[in-house]
Amino acid sequence: MATKFKVGDKVRWNSEAGIVSGTIIKIHTADFNYKGYTHHATKNDPQYEIKSSKTDQIAAHKESALTKL
Repeated sequence: MATKFKVGDKVRWNSEAGIVSGTIIKIHTADFNYKGYTHHATKNDPQYEIKSSKTDQIAAHKESALTKL
Protein backbone atom coordinates (compact mmCIF):
# COMPACT_ATOMS: atom_id res chain seq x y z
CA MET A 1 0.00 0.00 0.00
CA ALA A 2 1.38 3.41 -0.93
CA THR A 3 1.63 6.03 1.78
CA LYS A 4 -0.70 8.99 1.60
CA PHE A 5 2.12 11.47 2.23
CA LYS A 6 5.76 11.72 1.21
CA VAL A 7 8.88 13.35 2.63
CA GLY A 8 8.72 17.10 2.04
CA ASP A 9 4.91 17.34 2.21
CA LYS A 10 3.48 20.14 4.34
CA VAL A 11 0.87 18.88 6.82
CA ARG A 12 -1.05 20.00 9.88
CA TRP A 13 -2.33 18.21 12.97
CA ASN A 14 -4.05 18.90 16.27
CA SER A 15 -1.91 19.09 19.41
CA GLU A 16 -2.44 20.17 22.99
CA ALA A 17 -1.35 23.64 21.88
CA GLY A 18 -3.85 23.79 18.99
CA ILE A 19 -3.34 23.35 15.25
CA VAL A 20 0.32 22.82 14.31
CA SER A 21 1.85 22.66 10.85
CA GLY A 22 5.13 21.31 9.61
CA THR A 23 7.04 19.31 7.03
CA ILE A 24 7.38 15.53 6.89
CA ILE A 25 11.04 14.60 7.29
CA LYS A 26 10.84 10.79 7.63
CA ILE A 27 8.37 7.93 7.09
CA HIS A 28 8.51 4.89 9.39
CA THR A 29 7.10 1.54 8.21
CA ALA A 30 8.41 -0.52 11.17
CA ASP A 31 8.33 0.00 14.94
CA PHE A 32 10.77 2.66 16.15
CA ASN A 33 11.83 4.30 19.41
CA TYR A 34 11.23 8.02 19.77
CA LYS A 35 11.43 10.17 22.90
CA GLY A 36 11.61 7.08 25.09
CA TYR A 37 8.57 5.34 23.61
CA THR A 38 8.12 2.59 21.05
CA HIS A 39 5.92 3.83 18.24
CA HIS A 40 4.20 1.13 16.21
CA ALA A 41 4.25 1.42 12.44
CA THR A 42 3.81 -0.93 9.50
CA LYS A 43 3.78 -0.58 5.71
CA ASN A 44 -0.02 -0.42 5.86
CA ASP A 45 -0.10 1.93 8.88
CA PRO A 46 3.03 4.14 8.74
CA GLN A 47 4.04 6.86 11.15
CA TYR A 48 5.56 10.14 10.07
CA GLU A 49 8.21 12.34 11.67
CA ILE A 50 7.26 15.97 11.15
CA LYS A 51 9.31 19.09 11.88
CA SER A 52 7.15 21.92 13.19
CA SER A 53 7.41 25.03 11.03
CA LYS A 54 7.02 27.26 14.09
CA THR A 55 9.23 25.65 16.77
CA ASP A 56 11.46 23.24 14.78
CA GLN A 57 10.45 20.47 17.23
CA ILE A 58 9.95 16.97 15.85
CA ALA A 59 6.68 15.07 16.31
CA ALA A 60 5.63 11.55 15.29
CA HIS A 61 2.08 10.92 14.09
CA LYS A 62 0.02 8.31 12.30
CA GLU A 63 -1.40 9.11 8.87
CA SER A 64 -4.94 9.47 10.24
CA ALA A 65 -3.88 12.44 12.41
CA LEU A 66 -2.50 14.47 9.50
CA THR A 67 -4.05 16.75 6.89
CA LYS A 68 -2.08 17.82 3.81
CA LEU A 69 -1.75 21.57 3.27
